[in-house]
Amino acid sequence: MAEIRRNRAEHAEKYGHDLKRIYEALKEFESKSDRKVVHRKPRLLLPRTGS
Repeated sequence: MAEIRRNRAEHAEKYGHDLKRIYEALKEFESKSDRKVVHRKPRLLLPRTGS
């Protein structure tokens, strides 16, 4: 867990903790990747019934 947190902190530091820059870097990485990116629509959550 510590390794994950350290990597996340290093990544955020690399982009000055700027979410817009982090997002743009991830989108660029995604576009250069050979992997297919799947975008799923949000699921509709139905209200729970009292049964």
